[in-house]
Amino acid sequence: MANAGAPAVANAAAADTNGGAPAVANAAADNGARSMANATTSAAVANGGDGNGVPVSGSGRDHVVIFPFMAKGHMLPLLHFATALSARHGGLRVTLVTTPGNVAFARSRLPASVPLVALPFPSLPPLPAGVESTDALPSQSLHLAFLRATALLRAPFAAFLASLPSPPLALVSDFFLGFTRRVAADAGVRRIVFNGMSCFASAICKALAASPLASFEPGAQLHVPDMPDHVVVRAEEVPDGVAKRADPDNPFTRFFVHEIGDSDVRSWGVLVNSFAALDGDYVPGLESFYEPGSRAWLVGPLFLAAGDDMPPEGEKEQDPEGCLSWLDERAAQPGSVVYISFGTQAHVTDAQLDELVHGLAQSGCPFLWAVRSDTWSPPADVVGPDGRIVRGWVPQRSVLAHKAIGGFVSHCGWNSVMESLAAGKPLLAWPMIAEQHLNARHVANILGVGVRVAVRPGADVVGRADVEEKVRELMDAGSKAARSMRERAAWARQAAESAVSRGGTSAMTLRNLVEELQRTYGDVVGKESEVRGTK
Repeated sequence: MANAGAPAVANAAAADTNGGAPAVANAAADNGARSMANATTSAAVANGGDGNGVPVSGSGRDHVVIFPFMAKGHMLPLLHFATALSARHGGLRVTLVTTPGNVAFARSRLPASVPLVALPFPSLPPLPAGVESTDALPSQSLHLAFLRATALLRAPFAAFLASLPSPPLALVSDFFLGFTRRVAADAGVRRIVFNGMSCFASAICKALAASPLASFEPGAQLHVPDMPDHVVVRAEEVPDGVAKRADPDNPFTRFFVHEIGDSDVRSWGVLVNSFAALDGDYVPGLESFYEPGSRAWLVGPLFLAAGDDMPPEGEKEQDPEGCLSWLDERAAQPGSVVYISFGTQAHVTDAQLDELVHGLAQSGCPFLWAVRSDTWSPPADVVGPDGRIVRGWVPQRSVLAHKAIGGFVSHCGWNSVMESLAAGKPLLAWPMIAEQHLNARHVANILGVGVRVAVRPGADVVGRADVEEKVRELMDAGSKAARSMRERAAWARQAAESAVSRGGTSAMTLRNLVEELQRTYGDVVGKESEVRGTK
């Protein structure tokens, strides 16, 4: 088995845990755990029931429990997975576990066939009451406190599993919820881990953490162990937690070692929101870090796998800012509008936003920009009628699928990469944190479906001239480079759609995953019967 601490730190570095939160006293955590253990005699069911129990019918291994981490980027793929699993495997019951503050978000994105179980979110100062998702944190300095609070869900989750009439077929849970592996093992249930990353990025992080190189000097070219020969990364693309080998005195490191440890690599399998044509070359490298027999199950793009089974009141219908009608007005010029979004976790300075808006204006390209800052406003007279800045919810998949959109300026979070490729749109990769730099390399240097923003050595801000140049490079449909990107993006779209179609690699993998789970339990029962027969 791979080193337990290294993989934990590798994934920690690649999952938006880049803040410097103060340490939370162990005594507070212990007291919180005891309090939660005493308050777990029931779980609130949030699917329209009365909250007095979990609606479970039948018996046997026909039930899959899904437990996402409480962050939007981690929840959405598993909501899509729950939808796909429920729709494609009628003999299975699927239950999603979350906390009260996340029920509304999850319910609007799940079919009625998938019930919700809400476990009470632990109270752990200095985390403010009512904060139950990372996007609601008033400061990233509270990220560690949030992680510690989620670890206190162990007792109520164990009580929930124990309350079921029969053990589930499987538990699918997030990497950050490391305690769930032990709870599942104690209940005799297979645990499948989900970390929200591609095989490419996961395998690189694990390889470099398990076999650290002598130097991560900026500019150094790194050949990654156990990866194909064409995979070469630059030192500055490696997440900090991997490059610095995780200072043991760092409170984040202590959390991951003590609370997550080897729960990842000891899981029965790993669920990956990707597909074989995109990520298949890196599966052996990733699987090598798990116990013998564990597999990486590539079942994405999960939002395509969910398809028309998503409820109509879900995200695809929400457009409070009128983005789609604005794009409709520009549909006569297909591919003319550039869409910009940096996700919900990364902080972009006001100075960088100023340079970006000037660069966009100077490029001459119409643009739609989702801005998350509460402090920044564009300078007067910079944004003309062909520029639109929005601050509310944007139906990103619908926006990317719109024929007026020609390219996507993105932070390269893996969900956004998958959405862009599934829409057949090339990217201007502008990575900010975590494994996003590795995703940018995957997108631009290996897949050829994008171009990377130019970050000058020692510069904190990408200047407006560089923004203008790269946006033009992305959007100039007449250039050879842009035509190549569009051709590759069109290939990616076709490959993504094929993967989830009947007989496609992801569709078959999802079916095989269920069958393999059922077969492994059958093997265990058969072996136990043989042993009893020899006594």
